[in-house]
Amino acid sequence: MLEIQKKLAVVLASGGMDSCVTTAIAAQNYELAMLHLNYGQRTERRELKAFNDIADYYNAKLRLVLDTDFFRKIGGSSLTDEKIEVSLANLESKEIPTSYVPFRNANILSMAVAWAEVLGAEKIFIGAVEEDSSGYPDCRKIFYDKFNELIEVGTKPTTHITIETPLISMSKADIVKKGMELKAPFHLTWSCYKEEEVACGVCDSCALRLRGFQKAGFDDPIPYKVKPKYI
Repeated sequence: MLEIQKKLAVVLASGGMDSCVTTAIAAQNYELAMLHLNYGQRTERRELKAFNDIADYYNAKLRLVLDTDFFRKIGGSSLTDEKIEVSLANLESKEIPTSYVPFRNANILSMAVAWAEVLGAEKIFIGAVEEDSSGYPDCRKIFYDKFNELIEVGTKPTTHITIETPLISMSKADIVKKGMELKAPFHLTWSCYKEEEVACGVCDSCALRLRGFQKAGFDDPIPYKVKPKYI
């Protein structure tokens, strides 16, 4: 019996827990073309390792790592400008945190669309989360709906690529549960904004991640300097 070849999807993977679970979801039905961006973030080296470890885990033969320094030159984010302190987590805050990188996802998606069009991929998966995230404006469903419209008018008439955001309306706890269901390799991921050896446990990203694991009733497998209770 002939094996049916899977269609191709580009997966944007930072190396964090959300992109890991998104990769696990995409891998169910698609051959993976995994894309990662080094943009001068504080934990660039550690994130790249996590990306490659996850890509290896899913046997992704197609992978692309792009390097750019324009986010660092532009500044405006504590992830790319060391003069701006990474703020401690405040999960009740409604303000956009200092870790927001201006218009980052639009730039990364543009790169992904270009690669997807060349590869003939029909989907781009990204682990954006609106409900239980840091309030980043480029993690909202409306942003991706509008970007899908842009792809349709900005690519060849024969190109039809859509962005998939399978986690967009999920909480971090639900994402943990989904990852456990799919046996996603959480132990290979990295989310901390500040540290590359042992996660700090107190930055916004660590706090959201830890709270998700705590609410879901699972132990987070990566090492932390401190593991506060966030529930």
